[in-house]
Amino acid sequence: MSREAPRAPKTHALALLILCLALVPSSLGMEVTAPFTIMALNGSSVRLTCTFNSCYRVEKKQFSLNWTYQECDNCTEEMFLQFRLKIVPMEQTRFGDRVEFTGNPIKNDVSFTLHNVQLDDEGTYHCYVMNPPDRQKGHGKISLIVITEEPPERDSTVAVIVGATVGGFLAVVILVLVAVKCVRRKKQQRLNTDDQKTEEEGKTDGEGNPDEGTK
Repeated sequence: MSREAPRAPKTHALALLILCLALVPSSLGMEVTAPFTIMALNGSSVRLTCTFNSCYRVEKKQFSLNWTYQECDNCTEEMFLQFRLKIVPMEQTRFGDRVEFTGNPIKNDVSFTLHNVQLDDEGTYHCYVMNPPDRQKGHGKISLIVITEEPPERDSTVAVIVGATVGGFLAVVILVLVAVKCVRRKKQQRLNTDDQKTEEEGKTDGEGNPDEGTK
């Protein structure tokens, strides 16, 4: 009697399906994009950009956003802006009314603008985004550096001239080295040829003319 091959239990296929479904949310988690460092001139306005990508469309009833400020690495984060159905600026914060929300959550943009930047505004700004049913909370952080004067503009023309000069000099040096090497090689070959001819002539003189020896 022929026996049928043993069939895999149905529970195995079900367990595999559950495992795949469990891995999907982690691989499709929310991604937040923000610059690592932003420099701002004292007294100016600066936009701190933060955008996100989610697997699901933004629904204002479920979407939430928190912006916090951290003065130092070991300092406590201070929330100064949040989104709950609408933008809610936090009262009595260090920034006062200098914070303006300039993003659009529907377009995955949760950026804000800080007006009249002060030296005390230096620090780390954290952007936290939640967009259910996405399980993961998005997080981005920006280090703000406040400067008192604009850095001098760099003249690219000078850099191009210097680069061309150095490149041309190196090219000339390489050509000279190649030429010297070729001259030395030819000279050595000539010396080897002359030595070989001298050696052959010496052998001929030592052997003499055989006809003269019989006379």
